[in-house]
Amino acid sequence: MGESRVTSQETRPDATPSPTVGGAARTVTAERDTGRQESGPAEPRPPYTRTRRRMALVRARSPRRPRLWFEVLLIAVSYWVYSLVRNAVPEQKTQALRNADWIWSVEKHLGIAVEQTVNHAVNSVTWLIVSMNYYYATLHFVVTLGVLVWLFRRHPGRYAAARLTLFATTAVALLGYYLFPLAPPRLMTGGHFIDTVLVHHTWGSMASGNFKNMSNQYAAMPSMHIGWSLWCGLTVFALVSAPWARILGLLYPTATLVVIVATANHFWLDALGGLLCLAFGFAVSYVWYGSLPHHLPRAVRAPAGVPRPALPPAA
Repeated sequence: MGESRVTSQETRPDATPSPTVGGAARTVTAERDTGRQESGPAEPRPPYTRTRRRMALVRARSPRRPRLWFEVLLIAVSYWVYSLVRNAVPEQKTQALRNADWIWSVEKHLGIAVEQTVNHAVNSVTWLIVSMNYYYATLHFVVTLGVLVWLFRRHPGRYAAARLTLFATTAVALLGYYLFPLAPPRLMTGGHFIDTVLVHHTWGSMASGNFKNMSNQYAAMPSMHIGWSLWCGLTVFALVSAPWARILGLLYPTATLVVIVATANHFWLDALGGLLCLAFGFAVSYVWYGSLPHHLPRAVRAPAGVPRPALPPAA
């Protein structure tokens, strides 16, 4: 009798999988892979767009080194547009004279209506009033341009913010000329003010004498002589270190205030309007640059803290 062989389960070789089961598994896997290839991997949204937009905004709000040709062109065009718009405001003579009477009555009520006294007192000193006429006509432009050039050369990092302050101050003044036409004291009827330019035959005002047809005579509120001179004085006071220069910076708007009153070109309250316009200009500059001009770095620096956007992968 032959020996019967019994093969245990432990020693039996691995069983071959069923072709039906294995084929089904491979088919499911292949279909899954095919579906992935057809639909493609889920592409994550690239972070470049948001980062680039952020960097573009930061660059726009970061001080950059000013270019001379651009600044000269910008200032020339801006002043031309300012003069054009200012002179295009309708000369509402009746309303302007009515507003002047109202301003004069308000100042009398407040006890500050001394413009006429100052006007007559200074007019009695010929050399002084003639000097003030030329002061009114020239320094308003010369000193402002001088401070801009000084900022351009010595404080390039603060130049753009300071310039924006000046431009915003001037722009909002146009709104005042349109909404509140005002005759200067020298044009008031029955005000007994002296037009010092006419009396002494000087060219101290673009709204008097031979130049009166080139300028809107009823745009006295606010006073940009005060707005610009105060901008110059505060800028110099904040940025220079020499005590004498800082004192001169504060004396300049003070002297300008005396000049505009002595020549009967403005009321005291016109100066207050110029001050409010300058405050608006500083607010605009602060909102845009996140700081006042004198707090910005003196030199131009690249904006820090903004990561560079990653380059997209090659195709």
